[in-house]
Amino acid sequence: MKLRPTAGAVPGLPPAPPPELSVRDVTVRFAGLTALDAVSFTVAPGSVHALIGPNGAGKSTCFNVLSGLYRPASGQVRLGDTPLTGLPPHRIAALGVARTFQNIVTTEGTVADNLMLGRHVLSRAGFAATALRLPGVAREQRAHLDRAREIAELTGLAGHFDTPVALLSYGDCKRVELARALCLEPRVLLLDEPVAGMNAAERARTAGTVDAVRAELGLSVLLVEHDMGLVMRLADEVTVLDFGRRIAHGSPDEIRRHPEVLRAYLGTPGEDPA
Repeated sequence: MKLRPTAGAVPGLPPAPPPELSVRDVTVRFAGLTALDAVSFTVAPGSVHALIGPNGAGKSTCFNVLSGLYRPASGQVRLGDTPLTGLPPHRIAALGVARTFQNIVTTEGTVADNLMLGRHVLSRAGFAATALRLPGVAREQRAHLDRAREIAELTGLAGHFDTPVALLSYGDCKRVELARALCLEPRVLLLDEPVAGMNAAERARTAGTVDAVRAELGLSVLLVEHDMGLVMRLADEVTVLDFGRRIAHGSPDEIRRHPEVLRAYLGTPGEDPA
């Protein structure tokens, strides 16, 4: 489907490219343990960038820094010219960085209710206006609901829009998380293991959804995923972490043959891990 332009977009023209996401020398320590050790990489505008590595490599720690849940001991994260380091999560979300989580995080209620939570940061109505149900508030809520419905259609949830989340399959619940993140109108989308726990059909469907989202909305995607087939299919660039350090960076073809990557995944040089 074709979505109507987001606020600020020019009708008939593709969306403006997002700013690059720059991570420079980010170090995170927990009680003397170094979880990230001077990690650097850049997510190019409009690209899919994969962050991979064995369990405990520091991938989720990196996501928590990017989304404002952790503050690094040193280093800097920037979205274009805007520093993100040290900002609280709601400020980072308002600047255009949205994320999903490894474990499903949904609220009670319908798919529509969950997606409207993602629109909250974009609401202009104040508490008093909302409480009094002023006409302008009603118009704004209708516009947000229309946009949530469009995003539900893009992510394959249109038929479940008024369905309680508790009645959905596991794969559809993961898509609710993705759709809710998109309801923030992000410029950079952080996907933390988006196909974890899915069967083969659900993984293929989610991969297609990520492709469609990137093409339709023109945003950048930073992806953490253990499914190497999906990474090799979707990613333009790949950064590999091991024990909190960056050990490799390059195209999927370069990464799948990199000796350090083979050692990290297989223990010794050997077969292609994908």
